[in-house]
Order: sequence, then structure tokens, then C-alpha cells
Amino acid sequence: MKKFLGILSYLGNYKSLIAANSFFNLLSTLFSLVSFAAIIPFLKILFSSAEKKNTSPVAFSLSPEALMNYIDYRLNTYISVHGAKNALLIICIAVVVLFLLKNITRYLAFYFIAPVRAGVVRDLRKKLYSKILVLPLSYYSNERKGDIISRSTSDISEIEWSILGSIEMLFKEPVTFIVFLTTLFIMSPELTVFVLVLLPLSGYLISKIGSKLRSSAKKGQSRLGEIISTLEETISGMRIIKAFNAQQFMENRFSSSNEMFYKIMVRVHRLLNLASPVSEFMGAIVIVTILWFGGNLILDQNSTLTGEFFIAYIAIFSQLMPPAKAFSEGFFRLQKGIASMDRVNEILNAEEKIREPENPVPVKRFTDCIEFRNVSFSYGKGPVLKNINLKISKGQTIALVGQSGAGKSTLADLLPRFYDIDEGEILIDGVNIKNYSLHDLRGLMGVVSQESILFNDTVFKNIALAMPNVPPTAVEKAAKIANAHDFISQFPEGYQSNIGERGSKLSGGQRQRVSIARAVLKNPPILILDEATSALDTESEKLVQDALNNLMKHRTSLVIAHRLSTIQKADLIIVMQDGEIAETGTHIELLGKNGIYKKLYDLQIFQSPAQ
Repeated sequence: MKKFLGILSYLGNYKSLIAANSFFNLLSTLFSLVSFAAIIPFLKILFSSAEKKNTSPVAFSLSPEALMNYIDYRLNTYISVHGAKNALLIICIAVVVLFLLKNITRYLAFYFIAPVRAGVVRDLRKKLYSKILVLPLSYYSNERKGDIISRSTSDISEIEWSILGSIEMLFKEPVTFIVFLTTLFIMSPELTVFVLVLLPLSGYLISKIGSKLRSSAKKGQSRLGEIISTLEETISGMRIIKAFNAQQFMENRFSSSNEMFYKIMVRVHRLLNLASPVSEFMGAIVIVTILWFGGNLILDQNSTLTGEFFIAYIAIFSQLMPPAKAFSEGFFRLQKGIASMDRVNEILNAEEKIREPENPVPVKRFTDCIEFRNVSFSYGKGPVLKNINLKISKGQTIALVGQSGAGKSTLADLLPRFYDIDEGEILIDGVNIKNYSLHDLRGLMGVVSQESILFNDTVFKNIALAMPNVPPTAVEKAAKIANAHDFISQFPEGYQSNIGERGSKLSGGQRQRVSIARAVLKNPPILILDEATSALDTESEKLVQDALNNLMKHRTSLVIAHRLSTIQKADLIIVMQDGEIAETGTHIELLGKNGIYKKLYDLQIFQSPAQ
């Protein structure tokens, strides 16, 4: 119940729509009740059992006897003037009008609940996406991308159909149930109390089945996440799968997850389909009980319950069963939806390790230096960086070199707070970067990574990322500095050409130059270049390196280098080994030390003729 109430908290923005829905649901229920109550005078006319009453009955009240006296009086008065056939016609017309009004108000109830249902899904999806954007990179290192996609799509859809599909039930069926049940109590208290004794048994059976359903549904959604993850990996890695003849291996892997999902969903559907038979069987028991007990009351000569009244009671009670059945079926659907909500909440409640400061220090410019002071960091296992001390003055180009796993990229990722350090502090212009807002801090920096991250959009929008009002001339100028303008101009639609998913319509060098143009347009004072040329051929590397040289002019740059030939002119080269700074100096100074850098340099010089 607590989880369901948590979902209902999303309804706060739609109070007026919910109020309108409840109002029209109440009207619909009342019209339905009156239309069934019309059975009593219909039967009296048909079987001529109404007594002739020419005087007004005693004071009107809600007791069954007084109500029947009043109906008999009005009915006989009309029959004595207009005849029984006319009275029968009027009652039939009244019933048709009542059913028309019932269905009009029913539609209006649906009309006002529709934006509530769609709106809550919109709000939930927006909240989930916003959370995905703010979660730290470490979260995505531990989670499967396909499973996150599954939670954002299939689980949200399940919530819509299972939980939000039950919102109408929540605001309609209780009203219907209470109104009809109150009417039944007025008609025959002893008969109604006798029937209600059976309801707890039905509720117990439904709750037991529902708990099993929620457990199975959660396992099913988890397996679906595995299937989507495998599918995403297959599409992304199709080239490698085919190259290594791994089709059968991947098919077996997919089939295993698919078969498990099949078995779980068979169980889910079987449990889900138990709702209707169980509720219908319990309803049949209740109806038979009413017939037996009510029949005995009528046969008892001291009973005030008449045949017409009993038939009307049965008709009204029959309208009590649909909301009860809807509740039981809705309960089953809710269990399935709550299982999906649990999975969505795992993302919504995930810890945001990179926290904004309560009173951030404003910063728009970089004026002095960057300092790493006694910085240590780990991803949770062993230390990746150990006691790093480094100072980068404004305008300097600092290169990080070393073997894979030495901690170069990690050190660079700490500066924009993609991760937070375990010990020490990082300062920009003498202020701890944790005291800056993330927006201001990252606004000082531009990043060009080894893998060009582009989006399925136009060249223009990829360069002008997050800059909606930038003029086309500024984008073209940035592309020219990045040596990208010439190849962009050759596209049929120029800067408005779509580059495909992840820039698939571009070559590696073209993708990298578009990424550089994006950094140029941002015009940041601090640059982070993470092996930006390591994956390129010689010709593309030269074009990209020229673009990087243009980009680094008059900026403070932190360059992670794989090819040492690209950083020989750096102001300072930092050689890293096992998470520590092993050597520092210029290219010439480090060669003269005949240490780690000299070995790396000689190894690359020795290998270069074979490349």
C-alpha cells in the first residue's frame, strides 16, 4: 500500500481534473441506481400488484416501507388518470433517458481522467530522464545500458497500463460500491449484512495470488532488461560478431535469456488470469446465498420483503459485483505495475554522489591556476590515483603520458567532477571545485575524447550542442578552425545534413573534427583532450592535430597522449605509473633522464616503421 500511495503522489498536479472525474462518476452511479430502481414500479404495473391508494401517504422518509408507500401512491394516481399502459410507457422512456444520462456522464468521467493518466506518465518519464542525466558516471559503470533502457521504456509502459490504468477504478468503483451498498442496506439490512460476511474470504484469496504475481512480474521485467541489453550489444557490435563468426554464440546467449523470460511470463499470465475466475466464482457464491436467504425471507409470512422488492434488490446487487470484480482484477494489475515501479524507483532513488554545494561560489572565468593537492581516488576496489600533487598555470599545456591503466584518464575526469576524489582537494583559482556549481565548473571546460560522442541530428546541432541561439556564422567559423568546414560543405544539405546514429555517416577523422568544432564554439578557457588522435590514420591525424593546435591557442590544456610525437611541444609532461606521478619535465628534459619516458619514446620510435 505504501508503494501505491507513493505513485498516487504524482496526482497532486491534477486535482481539478480528478475532482471533475469524481463528480461525473457520482452522477453516473446515481443515474444507474435510479434506472435499476425503476424495475419496482415496472413490475408492479406488469403484475398489477400495487394497491390502489387515493390519498397521500404518511410523511416521507428513507425507510423502505415509506419509500414504497410513496412510490405506490404516485404510481396509482398516474394509472387512475392515464391508464396502466401509459404509465408503463412513461417508465420505459424514463429508463432510456436515465441510461443515456448515465453513459454521457460516464464518458465525461473518462474525458477528464485521460489527461491525468497521460500526464502522470509524462511526469514520471521526465523525472526518470532528469535523474539519468544527473547520476554520476560511476553508476553507468555498474549498470547494463539495456536494463536502464528497459526501465525507461517497458517498465514505464507497464506502470501506465497496470497502475495508471487503475486510476479510473480508484476514483469510480468506490463511489459506485458505496452508493449501491448503502441502497442495499436501506432495502434490506439483514440480507446485506449476511452477504458481506463472505467478502473477506474473497479478499484473502486475491491477496495471496497477488503477492506471488508481483514477485514473478519483477523477475520478468529484470529478464526483459537482459534481453534488451543483449540486443543493444548485438547491434552495436555487429561488425565484431560477424568477423569472429560469433553469430551462434550470441544467438545462444539471447535464447537463454529469452527462454527464461518466456517461463516467467507464462507464470505471470496464469496468475493474472486467475483474477477473473476467482472473483466470478466468489460472486456466484454470493448471488446463490442471496437467492437462498432472500427466498426464505419472502416465504416467511412476517417478512416485509416482497417479490418485486427482492427482484429489484437482486438487480441492484448485480451492479455491485462489477466494481468488486474490477477491484480484484485491478489488484492483480497493480501488483504487476508495482513490480515495475520498484525497478524505476531503483534509478530514482539512486544516490547522487556528485552533489551540488548549498551556497556555490560563482565563477565565470579562469584567471590563475589549477592545483591537484594530495589527491587520491579509487573506483571502490584498489587505489587508482595515489597522492597526486600537480599545479597547472593559466595558458600552460600539460601532457599526461604512461601505460594503459596508469590513471591518466581518471585524473582528467576528476577535474570536471565526473567523479569525486576520496582524499585531498582540487582547486581552481584557489577555490575547491566542490564549492562551484557543476554548471559553472563544467562551463569553464571543453572536452574532446578519443571516442567522438555525436548524436543522431544535423551537423549544425551537433556543433552547437546546448547553444540554441547561436548564429550560423559562428558555427561555420568554429568548423573552419577545426578543419571541418570543407567536408561539411560537400554534403548535399551542408550543415543541416543528418550524420546518423553516433555519427555513423562520417569517417573517424570527420567525427573528431566535428567534436573539436563543438569545443571551439564553446570557447572554454580550459581544455581536456583525451587521446583525441590515437584512433586515426596518419592523414586524418594530421588534420585533427592541426585543428587541435588551433583549439589550444591561448588556452590551458590538459592533454592525455598515446602518441608521444603529438605532445613534444607541451610546457610540461607528466609521466604516470601505477597511479602515481613518476616523472615530470619537458620532452628534452625527460629524454635526458633516461627513465620511463625515454623507454616509452624509444619503443614508439622503434615501432613506427612497421606501422
